[in-house]
Amino acid sequence: MSGRYGDSTRSLKAASPAAISGQPVAPQAVLAAAYHLSSDETGAADTYGRSSNPTWRQLESALAELEGATGALVFGSGMAAIGAVLRALATPGSVVVVPADGYYQVRRWAREDLTPAGVTVIEASSSRIYDAAAGADVVLTETPTNPALDVVDLHRLATICRGRGARLIVDNTAATPLGQQPLSLGADAVVASATKALSGHSDLLAGYVATDDPELLAAVERRRLIAGAILGGFEAWLLMRSLASAGLRFERQCQNARAVATMLARHPAARAVRYPGLAQDPSHRVAMAQMRRFGSLVSVELADAAAVHALVERSELLVAATSFGGLHTSVDRRARWGDAVGDGFARISLGIEDTDDLVADIERALATPR
Repeated sequence: MSGRYGDSTRSLKAASPAAISGQPVAPQAVLAAAYHLSSDETGAADTYGRSSNPTWRQLESALAELEGATGALVFGSGMAAIGAVLRALATPGSVVVVPADGYYQVRRWAREDLTPAGVTVIEASSSRIYDAAAGADVVLTETPTNPALDVVDLHRLATICRGRGARLIVDNTAATPLGQQPLSLGADAVVASATKALSGHSDLLAGYVATDDPELLAAVERRRLIAGAILGGFEAWLLMRSLASAGLRFERQCQNARAVATMLARHPAARAVRYPGLAQDPSHRVAMAQMRRFGSLVSVELADAAAVHALVERSELLVAATSFGGLHTSVDRRARWGDAVGDGFARISLGIEDTDDLVADIERALATPR
């Protein structure tokens, strides 16, 4: 080869494996192999990165299996997934219900994107969403809610939606498919941010839609193709890497969440604690009926904003971060983002630290310094 090519060509061919069409995307030059064209102009499955690739298909198959769905589609973020499915279902003149006490960016997107398109957007809290659903065409609910951790009775809500012919979409980000299966409870589709617990390493953004409805899946796929809200090939590979350990990570995170919530419930510094796994939690009964695990999030009300900051500063294990579901335990003071909560309201996302270490660290950090 040395006599036939120049140095750049020789270096490229020496360092890069042969491009094999149809192989999964990997972190090397084969990344482009999925889009190499053949002489058969009608039979190519993958021709352009915005439309399809084998790594997406492998990841989507795994996500569909976890959600108990027949199909799934990955996106560049959870918001991209939510936007695509609502755009596919909401038409001018239709009524869409979104959570008033869920992730605030969903409400913002609905106001700025759906309302100008002639869609009536109704914001309903988890306690009032059943009444709102009775007059809706599309209902998006989030359970447990972010950040208050109220639990929506999905079987009850799905029954209402079916009676009206409305479509029910469930944001399963906080529970994950390892904690809750919305499709088995009557939902038409699941949306989630895989950025959180499924990825678990706080190093990528991703989202997905999962459903048993092939027509809805095709409509959402068309939205992804046209809008280009895609997941990068390397991010897809990273997420696929993470799924193998998701069960172990989430089990430890839920164990830590229960232990920390139990400790906080009796701590004098905590004015209120929410965790669906606590027997005294207002949502415990519904959570017991529909959740296999109660999640990695705990909400606590401290005295004020200064108390939340002091908790992080005095701790040796806690970090301040607004995303959740990662390996490290993090704290987010939600009032800073405009959520309708008190200044001392903190959402704690439990990581995979040893449970006893974590409980002891938070107890020390909450103790009044002498």
